[in-house]
Amino acid sequence: MSTPRLEVGQTAPAFTLPDADGMPIALADLIAEHGKVLVYVYPAAMTPGCTTETVDFENALQQLKGAGIGVVGISPDKPEKLARFRDKHGITFPLLSDPDKTMLTEWGAFGEKKNYGKVVMGVIRSTFVVDEDGTLSLARYNVRAKGHVAMVAKLLGVELPEPASAGG
Repeated sequence: MSTPRLEVGQTAPAFTLPDADGMPIALADLIAEHGKVLVYVYPAAMTPGCTTETVDFENALQQLKGAGIGVVGISPDKPEKLARFRDKHGITFPLLSDPDKTMLTEWGAFGEKKNYGKVVMGVIRSTFVVDEDGTLSLARYNVRAKGHVAMVAKLLGVELPEPASAGG
């Protein structure tokens, strides 16, 4: 049984989820605020890959916003954990909680995936761009955390600053 996937040109399924402070945030509100919205799905806050990806999105936020694109991260973590994650890493965009995985399932970002060669049920690291009219202009599944933000920025034609050298 494979997980149904969203495709470019489809209407993004609506959602309203609590943020790290427990306040409800709707996709429609994000579109109204930003125009385009980059929605990325990650398995778990505070893990190395998800931290790398989230911090990379934070570091690219000004360039993405300058291109008229808002960012929102979604995971099955509870709001309290998202608040700790946000505060620890200085994240300024919304992190939303989907503990029952309803939105993740509707978006094809929860289901069967391979983990070390075994098929398991889990969160599928994914990225979507929802345009102003609510349609998807990007839908990528099974993305890698490292280098992901740079790849998405390139696809969107957004110029990112050179990363600071990793001196240790």
